[in-house]
Amino acid sequence: METFLAGADTVIAILRTALLSIAVVFGVICVLDWAVRTRKISPFNAVARFCRSTVDPIIAPIERRVVRAGGSPASAALWALVAVVIGGILLLTLLDIIRLEVVRSIIASQEGTAGIFHLLVSWTFTILKAAIVVRVISSWLPISPYSAWVSWSYRLSEPLLQPLRRVVPVLGGLDITPIVAYILLNVIESVIFRLM
Repeated sequence: METFLAGADTVIAILRTALLSIAVVFGVICVLDWAVRTRKISPFNAVARFCRSTVDPIIAPIERRVVRAGGSPASAALWALVAVVIGGILLLTLLDIIRLEVVRSIIASQEGTAGIFHLLVSWTFTILKAAIVVRVISSWLPISPYSAWVSWSYRLSEPLLQPLRRVVPVLGGLDITPIVAYILLNVIESVIFRLM
C-alpha cells in the first residue's frame, strides 16, 4: 500500500505542477490577448503579430463559444484561463478522491467481509448524496434533465425525493425535499454504521 500511495502522490504532484504551469501560460496569454485587443500594445508590434499567429488559433474555439453565449470576444482568453483553473481543480480533486477510495478499498479488503460490506454501504450512500447534489446544481443551470451528464442523478434521486414531496411542504416556492433527503441519508447511514 505504501508503494501505491507514494506513486499516487508523485503522479498528483507532477500533475499539479503541470496544471499550474498551464494556468500560468494561459494567464500570460490572457494578459497578452487583452493588451492587443484593447490596443495597449500596437497591433503592428511583434508581440501582437505573435498573438495573432499563435494565440488566436488556440483561443478561437473558446471565443466562438463565448460569442454564442452572448459574451464579448475579448473575454475569451479569460474564460480559457477560468476553464483551465476550474478544470485543474476538479481533476486534482477527482484524483484525490480516487486515491482515498483505493486506500479505503485496500483497508476494507484486509478487514474481511465486514469491511467490504461497510465500504459498499458507504459507497452507496455517497453515490446517492452525490446524485442529489448534482441534481440540485443542474437545476440552477440551463441544463436539460435528460442530458447525459445529469440524467443519472435524476434516475437515482427521484425514488428518494418523490415520496418526500408528499410529506415535505414547499416553502415559498422553494422545494426543500433535496435538503431533507440529504439529511435523512446522513442519518440513515450513521444508524447503519452504528448497528454494524
